Amino acid sequence: MAAQSTKISFDSIKNDIINRRFKPIYLFMGDESYFIDELTELLSENVLSESEKDFNMLTFYGVDSDVNEIIASARRFPMMADYQLIIVKEAQNLDKFEVLDVYAKNPMLSTILVLSYKHGTVDKRKAVVKKIEKIGVVFESKKLYDNQMPGFITSYLKTKDIGIDIKSAQMLADFVGNDIGKLIPQLQKLEVSLPDDVAKRRITAEMIERNVGISKDYNNFELIKAVAKKDILTAAKIVDYFSRNSKENPIMATVAVLFNYFSNLLECFWLPRKDENSVMSALNIRSSFFVKDYMDGIRNYNANKVMEIISELRTVDAGSKGIDNISATHGELLKVLIYKIMH
Repeated sequence: MAAQSTKISFDSIKNDIINRRFKPIYLFMGDESYFIDELTELLSENVLSESEKDFNMLTFYGVDSDVNEIIASARRFPMMADYQLIIVKEAQNLDKFEVLDVYAKNPMLSTILVLSYKHGTVDKRKAVVKKIEKIGVVFESKKLYDNQMPGFITSYLKTKDIGIDIKSAQMLADFVGNDIGKLIPQLQKLEVSLPDDVAKRRITAEMIERNVGISKDYNNFELIKAVAKKDILTAAKIVDYFSRNSKENPIMATVAVLFNYFSNLLECFWLPRKDENSVMSALNIRSSFFVKDYMDGIRNYNANKVMEIISELRTVDAGSKGIDNISATHGELLKVLIYKIMH
């Protein structure tokens, strides 16, 4: 589900846990809390039965806990169970975290120690990390890139037997950016609105418009299509809608989507071949559905114009944050931006 740059992937750890192939120590760390929480919860659900949890499951919080107390607890034997489970939440706030290397040298095989370390990482050169890697699991949970979000949405829904078309997945991705914490509640909201019949459990653009509040016709996905085609009338309608509904369509999100598109488009101009397959390969695009906007962009823009657009996007981004902008509203900034892009 997640594209991580580590030897051990989220999916492989998940599979091992479900199949009860446990390790004595897990260190989950990184900037993306979602994957850390998912794996921690999975261990909580699979290591012990409900009746075993009363005597064999302990939860510590880093800010309130002493590392020596955690080690002492980890050295105890389980009671009428194969394992005891110790979860340390907010481990990034644990004083003297590196002292855990004393335990990692000789861990109890009947104890499963889970360290949930969020909003950062432990230096992988430290002895404690190297020792955990030898006998356990060290997993770095990284933020997904924006272009990975549609795939994540599709995979997440597939695990729940819910389908979604490419356009709808992109609409949601554009709406939340790469913030999975913001995405999941929206997906849950959509899931509740689906019928019980599995064959009909499919999310559409109309459902997103009804339940999430993103217009199926006036959104960043449709704006990119219009800009790529140089469809001035459609782009103007979308920008006007954004201006009248700025709370649901913040300019920062639109600028980010446009910046990502034109940065990728600029890369296309340096390709020896500019056919669909070459563009898909260079930009790591999996579906031909998304390459159409870049093929339109290659036809309607040139490299110099795209560089000017990227510069203008940076200026508007600064202006939307109040830099060198005395009185223009976000709606006015966006209208001027789109005009400059398309003329």
